[in-house]
Amino acid sequence: MPFARTLRTAALVTAVATLASTAALAQKKYDTGATDTEIKIGNIMPYSGPASAYGIIGKTEEAYFKMINDKGGINGRKINFVTYDDGYSPPKAVEQVRKLVESDEVLAVFNPLGTPSNSAIQKYLNAKKIPQLFVATGATKWNDPKNFPWTMGWQPSYQSEAHIYAQWLLKEKPDAKVAILYQNDDFGKDYLKGTKDGFGAKASNIILEESYEVSEPSIDGHIVKIKAANPDVLMIYTTPKFGAQTIKKTAELGWKPLQIITNVSASVGSVMKPAGFEASQGVLSAAYAKDGADPRWNDDPGMKKWAEFLDKYMPGADKTDASIVYGYGAAQTLAKALEQCGDDLTRANLMKQAASLKDFAPDTLLPGVKINTGPNDFAPISQLQMQRFKGEKWEQFGEILNGDVAPE
Repeated sequence: MPFARTLRTAALVTAVATLASTAALAQKKYDTGATDTEIKIGNIMPYSGPASAYGIIGKTEEAYFKMINDKGGINGRKINFVTYDDGYSPPKAVEQVRKLVESDEVLAVFNPLGTPSNSAIQKYLNAKKIPQLFVATGATKWNDPKNFPWTMGWQPSYQSEAHIYAQWLLKEKPDAKVAILYQNDDFGKDYLKGTKDGFGAKASNIILEESYEVSEPSIDGHIVKIKAANPDVLMIYTTPKFGAQTIKKTAELGWKPLQIITNVSASVGSVMKPAGFEASQGVLSAAYAKDGADPRWNDDPGMKKWAEFLDKYMPGADKTDASIVYGYGAAQTLAKALEQCGDDLTRANLMKQAASLKDFAPDTLLPGVKINTGPNDFAPISQLQMQRFKGEKWEQFGEILNGDVAPE
């Protein structure tokens, strides 16, 4: 009898241990691309081609995840960051994303850059139920959880930004006559729609809408036409090359309307320098991130961490390059979502956690700008602060403004 009791006791202990082990295993859930030791993340970037200047974003993200891995990873798992060149070509983007999904077997595709590339891969990734997470483009269409539940933006949408310009004008210059110069594509039309929606009942303030094609070598003729309409405000909804041309031409004409330029064209190096610092004085824009070259952030805790990261993991990097600030902030956001996943590293849970960010403030965002998402809000950043070009740099002013755009 004692021997039988011993057997029963041993069997009971074994059963309890098995149940405990099974329960522990049950707490861990993985999809392809995640294990006990690794999380495989895919990315495409234009390391070559017409948008190759943005390739530094991918290099920054790669360096950021190396730093994370050196610190022990995320919940004990190392990030395996697989990034390919798409040359800013939609067909190449499709080819590289298929490789990431079908050969590399990544958990998610993170921060793919450019509206054309993301448009080309969106249906494929959504059909496969693979996160297309924190895309690097400001098109408003990424905030469409109803139709594309596996795609989420990151930076402020162009419509959100335009809402903020309209809000500011309605408060500061409610009766101003406004002319809009916009690029004749989804980029420019997003800004145009956001401005009209922002003005609402006062959309009649817009007296002229003038579009240009990206194939035009110069848009000087458009500026002359706009000047003839005599607006008080000129909205410059352009990419950097044409933003510089616009500022330079208005100065040559001796014309001094209030000028507001897109955040993507608020680059001192590629817009203000070629346009001329004198011509650029007083131009307005909006910002959501800190400027790595601005000494006022030297004692900022977040930017100190950013600078230390650069010194160790990207020595010699150009601290005036806004793309490095961008890449760091986006990578930090993905790390936060993965951290929130805990041991449930399924694609569905990753999207759930990405849509559950509350008042998250990456080191590189302006004070007061926070990331908030929800099941029906796939636009993480919708706040910006107005800024004015003075001397040789931008100066932010006023309060943080919210440009939330509800998905259609």
